[in-house]
Amino acid sequence: MGKLQEFEITLNNNKTVYSPGESLSGTLKISITQPILCKAIKVNCQGFCGVTSKSNDTDWTEEEQYFSSSVSIADKGTLKEGEHSFPFKFLLPAAAPASFEGLYGQIIYRVRAFIETPRFAKDYKIEKPFSMLNILNLNEVPGIQERNSSSVTKNFTYMLVKNGTVVLNAESDKRGYIAGQIIKVSAEIENKSEKSTGHVVASLMQKVTYNTKKPTYDLRTIAEVEGPGVKGGNKTEWKEKIIVPTLHQSSLTDGNLIHICYYIHVYLKKYPEASLTLPIYIGNIAVDPTQPSPSRSVPPMPAPRNNPTPAPDSAPAPAPAPSPAAAPAESAAPSLPPRTTPKPAPKPRPRSAYASPSAPPADLYPELSGVANYNGEMAKSPQHESGSQAAVSPNAFSYAPGLSFRQKQNSSGPSALPLGSSSRPQDTNGNQMSSSASLPPNYRSSEYPHEPPPSYEDSCNI
Repeated sequence: MGKLQEFEITLNNNKTVYSPGESLSGTLKISITQPILCKAIKVNCQGFCGVTSKSNDTDWTEEEQYFSSSVSIADKGTLKEGEHSFPFKFLLPAAAPASFEGLYGQIIYRVRAFIETPRFAKDYKIEKPFSMLNILNLNEVPGIQERNSSSVTKNFTYMLVKNGTVVLNAESDKRGYIAGQIIKVSAEIENKSEKSTGHVVASLMQKVTYNTKKPTYDLRTIAEVEGPGVKGGNKTEWKEKIIVPTLHQSSLTDGNLIHICYYIHVYLKKYPEASLTLPIYIGNIAVDPTQPSPSRSVPPMPAPRNNPTPAPDSAPAPAPAPSPAAAPAESAAPSLPPRTTPKPAPKPRPRSAYASPSAPPADLYPELSGVANYNGEMAKSPQHESGSQAAVSPNAFSYAPGLSFRQKQNSSGPSALPLGSSSRPQDTNGNQMSSSASLPPNYRSSEYPHEPPPSYEDSCNI
């Protein structure tokens, strides 16, 4: 190292694992053979998280710093030759997460030392990592003692033929575990088909989420147990145990760049594709069944507006004795029952800006018997009921393109023209025709059905 023979960071008692809120102390040892001009000698304690989208890459895409503290142990001057020892001490924050090292990110804690030299001289630096162990008390997790169970129903399709359904129920004895404890998993499979199911499997899974712009997920199987399948028409209960190895504790917050969670995955191999998950927590302090589980916050119920009425069997409070002067007035006033607070009137519904069309009542225009009703049926006239031939609207025979016929208007009622038709018919070019050519054919003058009706050209020339 040239002038620098020894440059080392030593932590007191060679301690490498710390907890949040503890103090970290150590010594920086420097041994040189020649004097060194330095601007400052600093020691820094830092904790940060870095994530990336590439495996085993330290060129972080996103970084998050938890804390960074620096102390200057030597000012500007000349560091003489020989051995030097500089003590330092830092207080670790109480909210620092535990250390972690994964494929796509790390939570790193380290102590660094710098010898800053003047311009055009070489700087010296060294670092020493340490671990942070954050204690997770499972008894502080809400609902940790609740029953952990789930159920799923799947259609059993074998060779593209539906044979029935399969019901899979699974549960674990607890929701939280520590290293060395045993997870008791039980499953109930009801096969309502004619085919046998695949083997039942229970796996302890770890899911690590690296929150970048496009999150990366690392899913690992920690432990796995397997059992036999279920024959068609049978119902079987399966139980197994999984030993929890030493694992990183679960993350309770979602705001960090690295989020760690665990769950038990119970599924059937191959067919049918029935699976479910049982979320669990991995901590450092085991669940104590004698302690009450912290309940989730429930909003208080609103107080009733009206005063509650007294119970029927409760005797009313005795009234004070009236004075002699006020006795006649009080005797004249009859005793009335207590008045309850009137309910507010209901608010009117807002009317829509667009009114839906509706058909007029049948008795509003009795002379419109030849016009189709709103349901598409023709109204029956008394002549139809008596069996005689009824007058048919000539608009039913308007088969020429753009041609329509005007009906006679009743002076006592509105026009009997169909809706959307103009007062004067139009030719094929869209021009209005004269009134002489708009007379309908006189079908009543013919002896139909003994004689054919007049032709269309003859009717228009009448």
